[in-house]
Amino acid sequence: MFHILIDTSVWLDLAADQRQSPLLDVLLDFLKERQAKLVLPRTVVEEFRKNRDRIAKSSAKSLASHFGQVRDAIKKVDGDKRQKEKVLDFLADVDYRIPLLGGAAEGTLKRVEELFDKTEVIEPSDLAKVRAADRGIGRKAPCHHDNKNSMADALLIEMYFEYVEANAGAGQRFAFVTHNKNDFSIANGNSKLPHVDIAYGFSRIKSMYFINLSDCLRRIDPTRVTNLMWELEWDQQPRGLTDILKWMDRLTTMVWHNRHMNWVWRVENGKEKIVSRDEWDAGFARHGYKYSAKHTPIEVWQGALKAARSARKRLGPGVDGYGPYTDFEWGMINGKLSALRWVLGDEWDMLDT
Repeated sequence: MFHILIDTSVWLDLAADQRQSPLLDVLLDFLKERQAKLVLPRTVVEEFRKNRDRIAKSSAKSLASHFGQVRDAIKKVDGDKRQKEKVLDFLADVDYRIPLLGGAAEGTLKRVEELFDKTEVIEPSDLAKVRAADRGIGRKAPCHHDNKNSMADALLIEMYFEYVEANAGAGQRFAFVTHNKNDFSIANGNSKLPHVDIAYGFSRIKSMYFINLSDCLRRIDPTRVTNLMWELEWDQQPRGLTDILKWMDRLTTMVWHNRHMNWVWRVENGKEKIVSRDEWDAGFARHGYKYSAKHTPIEVWQGALKAARSARKRLGPGVDGYGPYTDFEWGMINGKLSALRWVLGDEWDMLDT
């Protein structure tokens, strides 16, 4: 069994940097498969809860106010109008993407919280507290810096050492993972090595020190983590506002044209009638909306035919154009339009054209 204590700094960085999120998936798999066990001290839980809102807010913070100032400045500057419009469109895209990326951090934070809720929390013993205090008094790492209170870190490392001592045995391996190299790693040297004041508690096999989670997980299953690294290097960006609006407009036209062609079919098959304006006015005055559902003024019909010709010219034929569509393709078109509109604030199933 591989017992892993992960410092709060690592958990918070997993949420702040979405490129690291696949590591959380691998860790959860290892825990589920019982290849690893999470060592969760109370201090980690408390520090995580204290800082989680800060990470969520900072990650989701929009730069709209800053971009607003930049946009105003660009509008006032003389220059090529088309170039200015391109710059303004780009700024709108960036301003739109930042909250989306930040929202992903909230999802990771919630997953970590769910993991914490399912994991047994280790309380600090009196002995660990005394040993942590001794580190502070003796100015030993992680309490070796001036003007810094590192008692929480001292308690964390003592709880780790105590856990290793209590659970050591055949087949048991342990790992301490932190991003806090300044307090835990060797001073003025290889940061992958623990500080000399805590080095006695680590070894190359039984109790290991890591400054990144990927190296730790690689010790459990090198192949799986190595295959994962391409995901960490591939940074998928959300679509920009310009792309979304472009496709919303195209999909709206596709839906409108398909509905128009259904209308044409109903007219050609006698289900609905095209009438003169005078006839329509008289019929509507007599029968109201019941009449208008089956009758259309000729000028409206002619305008619709003209709009349909324009739509076909702009869309072109095919599944990404004006059709024809299979039932599945037609469902996908409506679903895409509904999803894009929902992203920009409409309710689900908003398919008005």
